[in-house]
Amino acid sequence: MTTAEIIPFNPLDKKNLGASVAEALVSQPAHPLGRIKPFMGTGIYAIYYHGDFEAYSPISEPNKADRKDPIIPIYVGKAVPQGARKGKVMADPTRSKALFNRLIEHAESVTATKTLSIEDFSCRYLVVDEIWIPLGESLMIAKFSPLWNLFVEGFGNHDPGKGRYEGLRPRWDLIHPGRAWAEKCKVRPETDAEVLRDIRTYLASTVLPQSAHFLGRSD
Repeated sequence: MTTAEIIPFNPLDKKNLGASVAEALVSQPAHPLGRIKPFMGTGIYAIYYHGDFEAYSPISEPNKADRKDPIIPIYVGKAVPQGARKGKVMADPTRSKALFNRLIEHAESVTATKTLSIEDFSCRYLVVDEIWIPLGESLMIAKFSPLWNLFVEGFGNHDPGKGRYEGLRPRWDLIHPGRAWAEKCKVRPETDAEVLRDIRTYLASTVLPQSAHFLGRSD
């Protein structure tokens, strides 16, 4: 008779470290995306939708059950210290407003559209040391498969700038038009109706978690 191999729990394993960061994020209070008070810091965040846009109902319905404790983010992102992408890190990331500014950018993107209401969005954010930011973000994306990260690209895009609008208009802007810079980009080959159909198919085939948490849960 053989015995099952038991692998000891290692709290310092990369996946467990990432889960602890992600768990800290989902344990934060949810704030209305359109009414965030200024704060300092860099880190990770999750944006939740709980409105009536029909194609998003598999995401919004679970979140409507308790808007103070939403479950499924529609978008997950990060705000790194200034200079991090060039291999430079600020001496004190808590002196940066990068995380607050990033959330304000997202709120402005939602407000610019006629298909979404800023009142239907909330967010959680976590100020965290720069080294843990990519790990926490990747665990959040792996668990929740956020629609606007993996399927409807473009929500987190910036204005590419004058003379750089030769790229296709993001899918996000096709179904949520309103951002002035996106209107300058090339028209996509598919229609908004086709994208909405694909969203329904994607969400119907995606198993969404029933819990927002990481630690002590099997999902």
